[in-house]
Amino acid sequence: MKKQKLKKPTWIDVKKSIKGIGSPQLIELVKELYQLSDENKNFLHARFNGGTASLKKYRKIILDSLYIDVLDDNDDFDFEKAEKAINTYAKATNDNEGIADLMIYYVECGNKFTLDYGDIDEVFYDALVKMYEKAIKAVCEMTKKKQAPFRKRLKNIMNSADGIGWGYYDDLCHFYHKAFE
Repeated sequence: MKKQKLKKPTWIDVKKSIKGIGSPQLIELVKELYQLSDENKNFLHARFNGGTASLKKYRKIILDSLYIDVLDDNDDFDFEKAEKAINTYAKATNDNEGIADLMIYYVECGNKFTLDYGDIDEVFYDALVKMYEKAIKAVCEMTKKKQAPFRKRLKNIMNSADGIGWGYYDDLCHFYHKAFE
């Protein structure tokens, strides 16, 4: 006897079901999703409320992921979690300045950690440089007037990295000067 393949549910299946429910049931569904996880709460706040309060929640996730507790042997850098926070914020909003802020904050957290505790490793610096480059691209898409505070933060990161190993400082200089000078 041949095994019958089970069809995996898709978004289209869910969409069909949603079309059949009324507004009160839809609101109840969103409420249940809201209560299900902090990630959902952060997403919904960013989508519907925006502002600095939701940005602070994503900044906290990034800080906790990249400025770890050195006394806790179980705490390790979580680049994926920090990047996911940025991507989730980006999906929830069209706030290009907020997205650039989070990208720069990501690099600031990692940069501060290495300034406070010393050289890390190549993987660490590669992740910071990659995000620094993305942040520069995001800033370059803004008007010159809106770029100013972000450029200042990017330049401060670059200047403070002088003397850090693994080619980190050189890479930051390369991307900064290529974009802005």
